[in-house]
Amino acid sequence: MVEQELTYQKLQIPSSEIYETMGYKDSMPDGMVIEEINMLLDRITPLLRPRFFFFITDGLLDTEKATLAVKDTILSIGKTIARQLRGSETFAFFTATAGVEFEEFQHLLQQENDMVKVYIADSLGSIIAEKAADCMEEELAAFIEKRGWKHTNRYSPGYCGWHVSEQQKLFSLFPVASPCGIQLTDSSLMIPIKSVSGIIGVGSHVRKLEYTCGLCTYENCFRRK
Repeated sequence: MVEQELTYQKLQIPSSEIYETMGYKDSMPDGMVIEEINMLLDRITPLLRPRFFFFITDGLLDTEKATLAVKDTILSIGKTIARQLRGSETFAFFTATAGVEFEEFQHLLQQENDMVKVYIADSLGSIIAEKAADCMEEELAAFIEKRGWKHTNRYSPGYCGWHVSEQQKLFSLFPVASPCGIQLTDSSLMIPIKSVSGIIGVGSHVRKLEYTCGLCTYENCFRRK
């Protein structure tokens, strides 16, 4: 079990990624938008407390039924994810979040009623949560390297045929009640909203793919070209 708090600097977010997430793709925002982004970063950076948490446990993968059994819990992960987890000897379950502090800052911006800032912050929050998950992967890789293990890509409820309602089962497996301070609503929404959770396969004969968008059916993702 590993839990870690991060800083904004640790996330190493390039400006180009912020622009892309905001919808600019290969183009540049104008000077006024860039100034708004930089001013917002100056306000957010001292407040941020991104976090990640992961633990490793055994599980029984059934690729025919597209399920993963962990103790008494059976996760219906879908055929796509089940195929990608083949060869795993054990499994890492994780959460990562931009943090409660970031969500409180978003609420403050909404009260200020500046929709440009609200939109920029929404884009930033998505990146921060994903970058926190990237840091989690790096820590996981270092954690398992001494055993000669590698890991797969990370997979989350709501993607690749794994229904979002499975969040409830996923969170029931964690050894703490609210990993990274994340709580679930009855509709399986994570609070703070800018959070991610999921599973990673671990073992000697698994690998991480560099590009997995072809596996995903989420058509509105900003990373789709």
